[in-house]
Amino acid sequence: MLDAFEAGGDFHSRTAMNMYPHIREAVEQKHVLLEWHPEPGEDKPPAPLLKDAFASERRKAKMLNFSIAYGKTTVGLARDWKVSVKEAKETVDRWYSDRQEVLSWQKKRKKEALVNGCVHTLLGRARKFPSLRNTTPWHKSHIERAAINTPVQGSAADVAMCAMLEISKNAQLKELGWRLLLQVHDEVILEGPTESAEVAKDLVVDCMSKPFDGKNILKVDLSVDAKCAKNWYSAK
Repeated sequence: MLDAFEAGGDFHSRTAMNMYPHIREAVEQKHVLLEWHPEPGEDKPPAPLLKDAFASERRKAKMLNFSIAYGKTTVGLARDWKVSVKEAKETVDRWYSDRQEVLSWQKKRKKEALVNGCVHTLLGRARKFPSLRNTTPWHKSHIERAAINTPVQGSAADVAMCAMLEISKNAQLKELGWRLLLQVHDEVILEGPTESAEVAKDLVVDCMSKPFDGKNILKVDLSVDAKCAKNWYSAK
């Protein structure tokens, strides 16, 4: 997974390739392309893209990439995919087959929630859970899902908040007349003079890619997609 993030591109297609041997074989034999980056003058890829040729498998891989982080059960996935619980479990097992570290991490978070009554985000913020004494199976299951989801979603919020702090305290951005206007999930919007837009964009990218007091403490780079536009709609 670290290699996939470092390589960039279509992460969900990479997940599908790792989950399904027949897709990996198709990629290795160049019957399909994992990704395509067109050169000048090229208007279509030399072979079908994985995301088109194996759309169903990629869709499951994409849903799994997010659902695993939310702690969704095989029953929930079976309902989403409109398949049997057995088929959903087989797909989940394929996802975990070469990601045992993820499964181990999830088990530790569940135990942490049940034993200590809380879990923590990347920067140490705690989410506390009520006592499990006399609790129902449904309530216990809800806590276990939250124990997996909170460190993921909460840590993403940690990153976003630190990036906003880096931007807001950047002296050069202030001197150029730029200010933080709005934040939506992992996206920030700034407003300022057109003449310094490109300089400001580079400064914002630097702040967001190194949000922890000018450093990145994660094992993967934080890539930033930045644009300059006259309004938010154009920037999207």
